[in-house]
Amino acid sequence: MRSGSPNFGGLFDIDRKREDIRELEAKIALPGFWDNNETAQQVLKERTAMEKMVDTWDRLNRQMEDVQVLIELGSEVEDEAALDEVRKLNDGLEQGVGRAEFQKMLSGPHDRSSCFVSINAGAGGTESQDWAEMLLRMYLRYCERKGWKTEITDYQAGDEAGVKGVTFAVTGEFGYGYLKAEAGIHRLVRISPFDSNARRHTSFASVFVFPEIEDDIEVKINESDLRVDTYRSSGAGGQHVNTTDSAIRITHMPTGIVVACQTERSQHMNRATAMRVLRAKLYERELEEREAKAAEIGGEKKEIGWGSQIRSYVLHPYKMVKDLRTGVETGNPDAVLDGDLEEFVVAYLMGVRREDTAS
Repeated sequence: MRSGSPNFGGLFDIDRKREDIRELEAKIALPGFWDNNETAQQVLKERTAMEKMVDTWDRLNRQMEDVQVLIELGSEVEDEAALDEVRKLNDGLEQGVGRAEFQKMLSGPHDRSSCFVSINAGAGGTESQDWAEMLLRMYLRYCERKGWKTEITDYQAGDEAGVKGVTFAVTGEFGYGYLKAEAGIHRLVRISPFDSNARRHTSFASVFVFPEIEDDIEVKINESDLRVDTYRSSGAGGQHVNTTDSAIRITHMPTGIVVACQTERSQHMNRATAMRVLRAKLYERELEEREAKAAEIGGEKKEIGWGSQIRSYVLHPYKMVKDLRTGVETGNPDAVLDGDLEEFVVAYLMGVRREDTAS
């Protein structure tokens, strides 16, 4: 690098990452590295992630050098075309730095992991149950845009419409890192399609997100602590569930956590999926309990109602979606409900706090 040119990597401890890569490569070269295939794969995954980050910052530094060279050339010959090229390169550089800064926000221990998302209707009967199903569609569309695979593992149909509760698995890199931004209470204001008097209604639904825990992370579950019930799925979820006698509901008695799965063809497969969800929820609970010893945590399960929402979706008397944590808002709720969530997710993960956050 030329003297005096900025080194973006220094801002993100890239030198430390290079050293970590060398340490991982030394570990990979040791005899017996492949004796434990799962551990070996985890090390390789970690190295690949670090190499991607280092490569990104190396590329940005090269682009910065190119910009500086063009600035010098343009200044010497007063070449307007060269200065126009500088502006274009600089715009691209700023965007690249922004993307890299965002990736840095996704550096938590499970941010690269797949996850489970649970949506539960709040008080309000059919209204809230319909709202929960609208959120389900929104998140499935968002996952589709991100290229992630989704699979509904539990679906409790509403009494007349919508869903009382639903859980789905998201498989894809950074699934948890992105979707954790959506955990909280979501509020909808609209003219009710179920009200013959066409009155305005407010509905609430909760969203919880749990990382899928790798097998090498120990979460102790004693079989004696589990109550396992089998039942026949109702099929009310349409294509979401199979009408079989193999549905599984597992209750972890020490914590009261209940998980269920009814989408697989066999009782054995449903139990395996339900146990994956249980492990994820128990791990998340353990993290919350540790943090709660120091302070009240924002991820706790609050009442699904007024005063605890993270985002409002207003369809009447005007159209707006506003995130109450960041102040990010849009006047196009139809696009948001069709899965256009990136602006809200990125703002939250980047720690954006805007002045006007009144609800």
